[in-house]
Amino acid sequence: MSRRSAGSVGIWAEMQRQQQRQMEAEARRRRDEARQARMDQRRAAQEYREFRQGEARRRTEEIEAQVAALQGLLGTGCQAPALRVASLMRPEVIAPFDPGPLAWPVRMPDQSQYQAQGGWTASRRAQAQAEARARFEQAWHAAQAAEAQRLQRLAAAQQEYERGAEAQRAEIRRHNAGLAEVTAGVRRGEPDSVVEYFSAALYASTSWPEGFPRQVAAAYDPAARQLVLDWEMPAYDVVPEAKSVRYVPAQDQDKETARPVSQRRALYREVLAQSMLLVVHQLFATDEHGVLDSVDLNGFVDAPDPATGRRTHIFLATVMAQRADFTGLHLEQVDPVSCLTDALRGQIATRPDQLTAVRPSRRPQDVGNHVVTHGGDEEPDLFAMDPIAFESLVADLFRAMGMQAVTTQRSNDGGVDVDATDPTPIRGGKIVVQVKRYRSTVPPTAVRDLYGTVQDCGANKGVLVTTSAFGPGSHTFARGKPLELISGAELVDLLHRHELRGRLGEGSRTAPTQTPPPAPGDDHNLLGMTWSGSVALDVCALVCRGNRVLSEEHFVFFNNPRTPDGSVQTEQAQAPDKAAIRVSFDALPREADRFVLVAAVDPEVNPGADLSGFTDACIRLLDPARTELGRLEVSDGRAGETALVLGSFRHRPNNDWDFVLGGKGYARGLEELLQDYGIEVE
Repeated sequence: MSRRSAGSVGIWAEMQRQQQRQMEAEARRRRDEARQARMDQRRAAQEYREFRQGEARRRTEEIEAQVAALQGLLGTGCQAPALRVASLMRPEVIAPFDPGPLAWPVRMPDQSQYQAQGGWTASRRAQAQAEARARFEQAWHAAQAAEAQRLQRLAAAQQEYERGAEAQRAEIRRHNAGLAEVTAGVRRGEPDSVVEYFSAALYASTSWPEGFPRQVAAAYDPAARQLVLDWEMPAYDVVPEAKSVRYVPAQDQDKETARPVSQRRALYREVLAQSMLLVVHQLFATDEHGVLDSVDLNGFVDAPDPATGRRTHIFLATVMAQRADFTGLHLEQVDPVSCLTDALRGQIATRPDQLTAVRPSRRPQDVGNHVVTHGGDEEPDLFAMDPIAFESLVADLFRAMGMQAVTTQRSNDGGVDVDATDPTPIRGGKIVVQVKRYRSTVPPTAVRDLYGTVQDCGANKGVLVTTSAFGPGSHTFARGKPLELISGAELVDLLHRHELRGRLGEGSRTAPTQTPPPAPGDDHNLLGMTWSGSVALDVCALVCRGNRVLSEEHFVFFNNPRTPDGSVQTEQAQAPDKAAIRVSFDALPREADRFVLVAAVDPEVNPGADLSGFTDACIRLLDPARTELGRLEVSDGRAGETALVLGSFRHRPNNDWDFVLGGKGYARGLEELLQDYGIEVE
């Protein structure tokens, strides 16, 4: 008994020792993990500190680079090539016709591949030969039909290419003729041509940094051979307020070292002087025809008047430069302020940061022939209105509608032109407004950008105001989102309802109810179709009123490649699209209120196929340069169906078109579908 007891004690003691060893091992593991965690934490803290210090250095380098660019503005600008009319001329170079797969003839069947099979008796051999001959003839006729269809499509594609190429050549000729006309007017010293030419030179200049304004009012005095200009200058905030940035680890914050006020003011004054000299330099350098003997230039900023608080033009610099005096200067080596005030006897505000104004010697309105005019007793043309004034007008409209609204700074505005607040409880809140003074349709990318701005700013709503209109892609994207799109016609109506003034182009006080349709090809969209699967489809279009096509000629497919007015045409598809339709929505017939897209299995290519292989389909909305503006998803096909309504673009009361998804399928193919739309197929 005593030995058994001792044995039990030994086993128990061994178990205790094993448990003790496990506990010690676990304790060592925890100590090692804690030590490793402390090391990782110190390493992470070191990496974080180095990252923040690197970011602070990067921000300092950006500030220094910005200051260096401002200090070298005149020298850099003088090295840029001057505008020459010859560089604006477009060569009549048109891309050659590319038929794509249509260039390859359909392979004809080889009769040697259709030999009689079997036949031990003469009658059976004759029957087998007849069957082989019948198979060959059937294949030959099918290939002949496919080749005829290819040739027909190739001819249609060639004809469409020729129409497009001629339209491009005509546009190039109009462009070059316009340049030639302006150049001839400049040679003759015609004020309108001179002003247009030199204003374009300033606008097109590559010398100005991003964010610098380019607003100009100009007039030409032919008797004095003098160009008189008001030119907008950058505001005081163009000079960085910070001098450097450093990271303070104890506070885990970046700390900016402020630039001394005297240094910032001196640099801003230097920037203004450089800008004045650079404008005069560009004008004389662009004067190929020697029509300028002098330039009278006034530099202003658009800012609130310190006395009244109202936004106005405050002139900070002025100079009258004679060509003979100016061309003798070595601008790369001068002190800009001394050159402007001493050598050219101009004026510049001593404290431009405080908006102390100077008095211009001569203004464009003293001469006439204005390039930029707005206001007065006449209803202002929104197209011709100065961009800043247009933004202010939109802000006035929001205020007239009972909201608080202010225009933003022109630089670093984060994509917001007007900040508005609707004080209405529940549905009110912050509104960001973007303003697009366009003549052509606003692309959907602008609407998507506005949506991103709304999200970034945490706003309740985004409003996009334009002088033109919005296409189907824009309305499709905006649906269901906190976005509101205001077209030009709606803007004019809102202005007049709130006793404000504005019109769209020449004409009466009120905007036209419908924009005159452009000529086909001037403003159009391409609708490209993509899908998965190998099924061959014919994509067709119907121009309808309600559920009835306007006429058989308004059913566009490969045998009728365009409507009578050319507003809808088949187009040669380019990858990744498998089919394409070209449509000018503004040029569709007035009675049309629907534009329907359909797809049907090509029975000659895929006999017996259905739409079960038609998946992952979408319509790509493209601009004339084939840049993608948006995508419209469509329904997949179903087994047993051979034709499908992809969707329809529907005309809305505001003259825009939006997309409504289709999905109705037809078992008896295109024939049954067309009967639904009023076309009898024989």
